[in-house]
Amino acid sequence: MNRLVVSPSPHDENYLKTSMIMLNVIIALMPALCAGVYFFGWRALALTAVCVLSCVVFEFLCRKIMKRENTIGDLSAVVTGVILAMNLPVTLPLWIAAIGSFVAIVIVKQLFGGIGQNFANPAITARIVLMVSFPSAMTNWVLPAKFGVDAVSGATPLRLVGMTADELAKAGQTVPGYKELLLGNTAGCLGETCALALLIGGLYLAARRIISLAAPVSFIGSLALLSLIHGDDPLYQILAGGVFLGAFFMATDYATTPISTKGKVIFGLGCGIITFVIRAFGSYPEGVSFSILLMNVLTPYIEQMTRTKVFGAKEAVKE
Repeated sequence: MNRLVVSPSPHDENYLKTSMIMLNVIIALMPALCAGVYFFGWRALALTAVCVLSCVVFEFLCRKIMKRENTIGDLSAVVTGVILAMNLPVTLPLWIAAIGSFVAIVIVKQLFGGIGQNFANPAITARIVLMVSFPSAMTNWVLPAKFGVDAVSGATPLRLVGMTADELAKAGQTVPGYKELLLGNTAGCLGETCALALLIGGLYLAARRIISLAAPVSFIGSLALLSLIHGDDPLYQILAGGVFLGAFFMATDYATTPISTKGKVIFGLGCGIITFVIRAFGSYPEGVSFSILLMNVLTPYIEQMTRTKVFGAKEAVKE
């Protein structure tokens, strides 16, 4: 005999477990990691390994000390470690990378209750803390050297595009073209140099329905439009720097970004606007991390603004 089961929503039981979601994110990050290892050598793999191992160890120890159920099996610490490594220069001393992992896992994530409870993206916050604490080490960029070749210092594309011809000649560098930006043959953070690898990973997550494209499209679109209005090359602005890394892998974080589609669009627009303002008028050539962190803080307010009305519910009458 069939029974009618009455229960609250959601009614779809074909949900993905956290570990499966994180595994898909790890898979999506592999093209960018492989590109980073190809262009910067084994040092890129060592940096990523230290970040991942540090994040997992810190999460294990923190949960143990706090006498809470261990959560390293959900792979979220691994994802944090990989994304943190993607946001670091390949020359960064490994002990500084370990400090960044501590900030991301212990301070930003676990002290706020663990996965889903943190108000800001752990990897982004750790990157900004490291930028403020170790500015020289965090801006020591090198040109791609591949395997077995000594690294040569160089400026990032966003820094180069702002230089005069005399400054470029003095530095002995040229502004990279679209091909270099797309394929990753430029100086920059480990994971942000190859735009094509990040695009492949982002589209993979969208195809697997792990992320919605609402935030990435509004992020990239608003930055491109404002750059065009300002007289900058919009394609160059979205290919250079960490736009694709931020848009596909950090502006889509479940815990720190809005849930509704409307909220995601507003979040993405805010990221694009803030990134443009920092790039065009600020002292930093890059603004992706700061924009996402600021919008993380505004996420509760965006959620409140875009909250959908419960079907059949009525607002309380004020007396």
